[in-house]
Amino acid sequence: MSEGTKGFWAIILVCVTWGLSPIFYRQLSSVPVVEVLAHRTLWSLGFFLLLLAGQGRLRELWQAMTGPHALRAAAAALLVSSNWGLFIWAIQAGLVVQSSLGYYIFPLVTVALGLLFFGEHLGPAQWLAVAIALLAVVILTLGLGVTPWISLGLALSMGLYGVVKKSLPLGPVMSVAVEVALLTPLALAWLALQALGWLPAAWLHPLAFGGSAWVTALLVLSGLITAVPLVLFAYAARRVALITVGLMFYLNPTLQFLCAVLLFGEPFTRWHMIAFAMIWTALAIYSGAAWRQARRAAPLANG
Repeated sequence: MSEGTKGFWAIILVCVTWGLSPIFYRQLSSVPVVEVLAHRTLWSLGFFLLLLAGQGRLRELWQAMTGPHALRAAAAALLVSSNWGLFIWAIQAGLVVQSSLGYYIFPLVTVALGLLFFGEHLGPAQWLAVAIALLAVVILTLGLGVTPWISLGLALSMGLYGVVKKSLPLGPVMSVAVEVALLTPLALAWLALQALGWLPAAWLHPLAFGGSAWVTALLVLSGLITAVPLVLFAYAARRVALITVGLMFYLNPTLQFLCAVLLFGEPFTRWHMIAFAMIWTALAIYSGAAWRQARRAAPLANG
């Protein structure tokens, strides 16, 4: 199997894992979101520590955590943590349709943020795609009478995370390891306060970890489900064209959407249908333009 083929199947595995993750987190509906988030952080760190120890890079991790880029890494950590938390909350609240819409909108939000923060040029097709996506959100808001805050929050937090990551001179595995390491003190502090009963009454729940073998195992696995796909994503990104990675990413929200409608029985109104059709059209326009741009750039690079 060629390196390109390995990378292709790696990105497929990543997107399938992320796309079907609502099924996994649905099993943790009885566990408070922040506790799930804390364990997801802790067990992810354990995985990355083992990985980096095997590569002899633990000193590099410490240097990255204490170096000049630590503040930006901390900002990235807070953004990705808020994204994780909102995603888990949406699953527990039965709003996976909204979460899937958020990850469909995310690539188009990234285009808009690239224009805002980096002065990137948008072609006519990209402007059209962003305009259609914006109109879809407006139509969904007016039709349902409620702004899809979850979708917008997921797309914007992930887009801003990408903006911060763009300026971090760290490899993909190391940067995520630094992020979860910086989040670990917060995770440990929350679990300690929860165990001691020192949280406000609205947030005070008995620790789920250790309460049952099933829930405990799922909380440990949440770290692997977080960390392993990120490593595979880094592996694939080095072996597959970025346009291919971007197109395959749409498999993630598509599987989330199918889980929401077919497995969880979430409502899918005509307003959802109109908005999703517009988003899919916008993504088709955007992806087609990106594909043509990549094809034009390839001969120039080879020449």
